[in-house]
Amino acid sequence: MLSKKQTVPFKGTQEQEDALRKAIRELKDEKGALMPVLQKAQDIYGYLPLEVQKIVADEMEIPLERVYGVATFYSQFTLNPKGRNQISVCLGTACYVKGSGDVYNALMEKLGIVGGECTPDGRYSLDACRCVGACGLAPVMMVNGDVYGRLTVDDLDEILDKYE
Repeated sequence: MLSKKQTVPFKGTQEQEDALRKAIRELKDEKGALMPVLQKAQDIYGYLPLEVQKIVADEMEIPLERVYGVATFYSQFTLNPKGRNQISVCLGTACYVKGSGDVYNALMEKLGIVGGECTPDGRYSLDACRCVGACGLAPVMMVNGDVYGRLTVDDLDEILDKYE
């Protein structure tokens, strides 16, 4: 299921835009400059929203479709902001067979977002991952690097309360 809403409005600053335009000027004439420009853009903004992709396309004089294609092809780039509390639920085989799909679905319901999105208040973002190397604790999720294992849906409210 894909969400049709943007959960967090873009709030770029003039300083960020100036830093991006400077980086583009410094890199744009190099062969293969789009990747390092997008990496720099993500460093500056934390993600690559459409507004940032348009600046890159305009300044580099390349089609927006090309910028978007690169930004969506490589997993190092994200089009959505990350929340102050980044939740990642393992959907690897061991976790999935022990119920991580239910945990993931319950989190989407509780937070009102789908995977890859951020809550409107910027508090939480939710992602799925494939194996965190804690199969003996399945099902597992991480919040800001803190690992929670042997989860049930009933554990989620208590865990989320720690990050309020």
